[in-house]
Amino acid sequence: MPTLGLSVAKQALLFVLTGPVGQYYSTGFKPISLYADPACCRAFPGGVGQYKMGCNYAPTLLLSNIAASKNCQQVLWLFGEKQWITEVGSMNIFIYWENEQGDNELITAPLYDGLILPGITRESVLHLARQMHDIKVTERYVQMGEVRRAIKEGRMYEMFGTGTACVVSPVERILYKDPSTGDFEEMVIPTITHKPNLMQKLYQTVVDIQYGKMKMPEWITEVTSLSRSTS
Repeated sequence: MPTLGLSVAKQALLFVLTGPVGQYYSTGFKPISLYADPACCRAFPGGVGQYKMGCNYAPTLLLSNIAASKNCQQVLWLFGEKQWITEVGSMNIFIYWENEQGDNELITAPLYDGLILPGITRESVLHLARQMHDIKVTERYVQMGEVRRAIKEGRMYEMFGTGTACVVSPVERILYKDPSTGDFEEMVIPTITHKPNLMQKLYQTVVDIQYGKMKMPEWITEVTSLSRSTS
């Protein structure tokens, strides 16, 4: 519907593309580094952060370029005065640690306020992790200060992003810009070396389900024939 102006579209074309995916980042399955600057955020409550819309991605390009200049593959997006951890690049983010109560806990940001994209891989990981009875699974915002403290105290096990393109992407390093001083703090996360490795177990389980090596009938729809509509 060609027009000059801003209005709600009355029609649209929907494209669905399918295909196997390889490694999303140039690092392959090697862990990536994240750049975190509390001065910048990806989305706001009341906005469209929970949707796949171009307006969520264009404002991220500048900080992504800054991250690349500092040898970081992605941005760790923070929000608000408490510096909530929201997403990593265009992926959902998971933290696996020993919490302050001494429990092994897998934690990811919640969906209630529309800041977070409700990724299908996020949902898959949560479903699988909840079947592991030795791990506490929580959906809540984690403050950057909690992450810094857990790393310093040796309670941080793993951190990884999830998405349809990469399935999981391990994180080994965060370069954090202190908003009060402008100084940089480097934090190292033992995602790959941690044993037993939860991220690798979840990755292999998801991939095995995708390729039919593990039976999960409620997740898989077999396509037996294709027909093209002429209408």
